[in-house]
Amino acid sequence: MDFLGDPNPQSAIDVIAFARDVVQTYPELRESIVRKLLESLFQIQSPKVYRAALWIVGEYSESMTDIEFAFSTLKDSLGEPKFSELEKDRGIEESENLSTPNLQIEKGPVVLPDGTYKTISAMETKSSSISNKATLRSMILAGDYFLASVLSTTMMKLVLKAFSSVLSTSHKQTLHALVLLYLTSFLRLGKSGIAPPIDEDSFERISLCIKILCFKDDVTRDVYVSKCRESFASMLENKIELAKKREEKSEDFRVQVDDLIKIGQLREGRKYGVSNIEDEDELNLEKATGFFESQTDLMGRLNRIVQLTGFSDPIYAEAFVNVHEYDIVLDVVIVNQTSDTLQNLSLELATLGDLKLCERPQTYTLAPYGTLEIKANIKVSSTETAIIFGSLVYDVAGASSDIKPCIVLNEIHIDIIEMISPAHCDDFAFRSMWAEFEWENKVAVNTNFKDLNEYLKHITKSTNMLCLTPSSSLDGECGFLAANLYAKSVFGEDALANVSIEKQAENKIGGFIRIRSKTQGIALSLGEKITQNQKIST
Repeated sequence: MDFLGDPNPQSAIDVIAFARDVVQTYPELRESIVRKLLESLFQIQSPKVYRAALWIVGEYSESMTDIEFAFSTLKDSLGEPKFSELEKDRGIEESENLSTPNLQIEKGPVVLPDGTYKTISAMETKSSSISNKATLRSMILAGDYFLASVLSTTMMKLVLKAFSSVLSTSHKQTLHALVLLYLTSFLRLGKSGIAPPIDEDSFERISLCIKILCFKDDVTRDVYVSKCRESFASMLENKIELAKKREEKSEDFRVQVDDLIKIGQLREGRKYGVSNIEDEDELNLEKATGFFESQTDLMGRLNRIVQLTGFSDPIYAEAFVNVHEYDIVLDVVIVNQTSDTLQNLSLELATLGDLKLCERPQTYTLAPYGTLEIKANIKVSSTETAIIFGSLVYDVAGASSDIKPCIVLNEIHIDIIEMISPAHCDDFAFRSMWAEFEWENKVAVNTNFKDLNEYLKHITKSTNMLCLTPSSSLDGECGFLAANLYAKSVFGEDALANVSIEKQAENKIGGFIRIRSKTQGIALSLGEKITQNQKIST
């Protein structure tokens, strides 16, 4: 707990997140952790850490000793409840002090450059009635109403627990009135004009806390006192299970340090065919990098074949597109459908996007009705949808025409899905990247899906992204759904997506999918992919 006041916010956030997990996992340590946290509350400088600490205090303060100590600590940190009136009075006092020049105090002598002494006069300001410890109050006065709403929920939970305790009726009513006074002061501060205006979400949340305190019932108390903790416990269980699965998956990719490394260039070619060497090299590379891909079926491979020319053209050509991380390999099959010998046949390619051709086109001679296989290597430098286009140029043996025949090839579209893979990150990293990334693509939902979860699964599969929202949070029947998706490209680029959908009239699904990334290409390409695959084929 000594690191909660660390100037580095990330260190303090890690400490408070660890304390939150421990206080739920080990019930026998709850009382000591909550008390230590309350004692360290004045050291906290980050609003994010304060919000997490207040949630722990409100959720795990169970005994009357802890509840009374929590109220006492929060009251010392907040000061007087009337925020707006005190701020007006303090502003008047400061203006009076500035307009009174005769309030001077002497300080110690100062030696001037010429060796003489001089006394320094300073304005004497009245000490503020707010303690230096009241960092919580200063954050709220600075306009952090999100923190004020979390504090309101914490104090409301403490009051609900106090009403079910053995405290006297007068003591319960005193706490009840004090909390209501603080909550109404937050709202008046946001509407007073002497502080930044309060946002609608915080205003609604604080108002809800006031209504719950004024109209108490057993159902509401059970939701805030019991259900919140059950939901957090379920989230921790899912987090532990996910970590175990990732650890088991990573164990499959471990390679011992003394494993044999086979270098293909040093092997004897007579023992291996060219195809065998290539297959073994690729397998060794997958073992070394821990990247294993399941073998695609025949239909999957056929889907990668692109027809480049028509059946009635003199030359028929088709290409098998193989995208492997940083490289795209085109296996082009060319068939001469004429009775003429084709000379100086060359495959000329060009690219649109961040693609780069690695080889110059070579010339070939193709016999009548002959077949030729050409491999073209293309380097990929960024994750975005790209296009490969080109033409076949050749000479006909014995032809006297000066015009060189040319066949324009169909375009090959490189899908971004081939370059990204599902990945995992924690909530804090996701929020940090979401705030940092500047490129955003907002896609309106237009689909014939009827079920929210089915639509989410379809989008996750179509974009090759991982749903970070736990499955337990998506269970049950509800009229709306919000989920975060994440993926990482082969170049280490991050792709974020937020799905916010709801059921509308006539059982239709509406909403938006927001995509954010550091580069424009990923945001636009994923948006196009989602737009193309929103509807299910009937």
